[in-house]
Amino acid sequence: MKPNNKKPLPILENVSVIDASSDGQSVARTEEYVIFIKGAVPGDIVDVQITRKKSKYREANVIAVKHASDKRTEPVCKHFGTCGGCKWQNMSYEWQLFYKHKQVTDALTRLARIELPEIQKILPSKKTYNYRNKLEFTFSNKKWLTLEQINDKSIAFGDNAGEETRNALGFHIPGMFDKILDIDTCYLQEEPSNAIRNEVRKYALENNLSFFDLREQIGLLRNIIIRSTSTGEWMVIVSFFYNDKENIEKLLNHIGNQFPQITSLQYVINSKKNDTISDLEIVAFKGNDSIYENMEGLKFKIGPKSFYQTNSEQAYELYKVTRDFAGIKSNEVVYDLYTGTGTIANFVAHQAKKVVGVEYVPAAIEDAKINSELNKITNTVFYAGDLKDVLNDAFVLENGKPDVIITDPPRAGMHDDVTNKILEIEPARIVYVSCNPATQARDLQLLDAKYKVTKVQPVDMFPQTHHVENVVLLERK
Repeated sequence: MKPNNKKPLPILENVSVIDASSDGQSVARTEEYVIFIKGAVPGDIVDVQITRKKSKYREANVIAVKHASDKRTEPVCKHFGTCGGCKWQNMSYEWQLFYKHKQVTDALTRLARIELPEIQKILPSKKTYNYRNKLEFTFSNKKWLTLEQINDKSIAFGDNAGEETRNALGFHIPGMFDKILDIDTCYLQEEPSNAIRNEVRKYALENNLSFFDLREQIGLLRNIIIRSTSTGEWMVIVSFFYNDKENIEKLLNHIGNQFPQITSLQYVINSKKNDTISDLEIVAFKGNDSIYENMEGLKFKIGPKSFYQTNSEQAYELYKVTRDFAGIKSNEVVYDLYTGTGTIANFVAHQAKKVVGVEYVPAAIEDAKINSELNKITNTVFYAGDLKDVLNDAFVLENGKPDVIITDPPRAGMHDDVTNKILEIEPARIVYVSCNPATQARDLQLLDAKYKVTKVQPVDMFPQTHHVENVVLLERK
């Protein structure tokens, strides 16, 4: 037997937690390095175990809370700390807002290093739980085991008594691509979300349906997506690894009968190595092929592949800020870059002469066109393609020079070619909506050559998490 030469992980006692980082961890400092801590709250005094060493920082887990911060609150979810979805559930909501506002401020001041107005108070979400309109769950025969379960040999070694308990339907464990945490109750989507997921699991176990094995690429049940709208419509999409027609129909009929409120029950056969379904045919098994969301009298179609902001109520607040910042006049042309399914484009269209939307995903552009038709909006036009290629001189000549550009890029921010083209086009105003203040700050620094930031409004779209949206108005110097 080989000797274990690994040194024990070092433990630091009575560490004072002073801040929260932009990735949801807490921060402490020594004279030599910074410590990023999982499970702590600013104001805590904790004992931590170092899990990773780098020259200028350490990573650590809390092993004991010596003094609890007054910013702490009791997590409502029993999965907190194992599930990586709600890292700030142990922090009171007012302090979540404080650190999100600070995240925006730090990014724009330290990274952008440009002249800024006063950053407006962050807009809170009215709902702090049950606010999501979409959740995706994964089937796995490799359930993540707690220490208690590991000590239960019948479960850990998978004998007959424990075999079914290794099947799970829930969320990926952070950093473990093939391990799934079996979720009993998730507080991010209203009922019957939990009831649907738990009934699917119960039926699958009772009828010996196989759960997916990601490493071996075997098993029938792969994923389930549950979507809802504020109008009370529900969509359920079940992803199967292969086409077992008999069992697929039995499962879907059972779920459809158990939950008559499901207005769109669909399925997809995904035999690929990855879980994405955007390139696959999705079959409407029962009900409609889409659900519909309403916003300020506008109707938006949401298909199984459609992108829509996952906090519907707060999306309305975000879009109102965007529209107010844009200050669009009836004779003005607006470009909506990274338009997605055209939600913002259609939302502001009644104020503009013309709105031009551009998006990389062709299916999203088709949805955008349908949303315009649904709402009898005739002054929008949409293009599918990579923005850095689409946004050229010929495009501007065809569609007219924009007076206002609204841009809502993915987390990576805008491509340099897009930023440079905007500087060349020189619209009077730019409204930059971002889900990543760091990449937004990078782009604002480039735009500073010709534009001045005149308004900044953070918006909390995702309570219990560290994520924050930020809207910036830039006006031509």
